[in-house]
Order: sequence, then structure tokens, then C-alpha cells
Amino acid sequence: MVIHTRFALTAFILVSATWARADIDGAVVGVSDEDTITVLDDERVQHKVRLAGIDAPEKLQAFGARSKQSLSACAFGQRAHVDGEKVDHYGRLVGKVVVSGVDCNLRQVQAGLAWHYKQYQREQSAPDRRSCCVTLCSCPCRGRRS
Repeated sequence: MVIHTRFALTAFILVSATWARADIDGAVVGVSDEDTITVLDDERVQHKVRLAGIDAPEKLQAFGARSKQSLSACAFGQRAHVDGEKVDHYGRLVGKVVVSGVDCNLRQVQAGLAWHYKQYQREQSAPDRRSCCVTLCSCPCRGRRS
């Protein structure tokens, strides 16, 4: 009985952490790669944030460096609002990053430097999902499968 209780408690904690909702406001103090930033909130706590709904080329792939530069131009050194959805298996908050009214996730797709991550589209709001799909009609990366 004790083993079953421990297992149930452990499973509950893991599921709760995975689907944590969090909204963060703070300064973008780092761009780790093409789809991950670091936000320093008003309590001076750093949060690793993975941009939701997109996937970007890795730094050694074609356009990887350009994708990171674009994300840096959108967010680095700016105040951002993160609409967090969940925590991924690396411990990063996954969410939409908005800087001065600009959706940085969508901006990356519109620039052709990321593509809509269809595997996780059900986690996006319907308007965000529609925006990505409309953008992909004219996006040079639309043939890319994720």
C-alpha cells in the first residue's frame, strides 16, 4: 500500500509540474539558442523559456545563426510578457513571448526562420494556431515537416 501511495504521489507531482501555467513579466537577459530565451522577472528570478508552437533550425544547420539573431533582435534587452503553458522535460517554461505587442514566436515563423510545430499545435490558442497556419501559406519553410 505504501509503494502504491508513493507512486501515485510521484506521478501527481510530475504531471502537475509538466502542465504548470505561469505568466511572467521581465527583462530578456539571454538568448540561448534559436527558440530559447532567459527572462529575469521583477523578483530577480531567472526563467528559461522555450518559445511555444515553433521549431527553429539548430545553430549548425542552415539559417540557425540567422534565426538566433532574429530572436535576439525581437527580444534581447527588452521587457517581455511570457504567456506560459507548461514546463518541458528540460525544465523550461514553454510559452508565447510578447515584446511591445509583437508576438516573437509568430515573428520567427513570418520571417521564415522557424516553422510551426504541428506536434504541439493543440497546446496553442486557436488564434495563435490560425496565425501560424496563415503565415505558412507564404512561408519559405512551409515544406518543412516537424
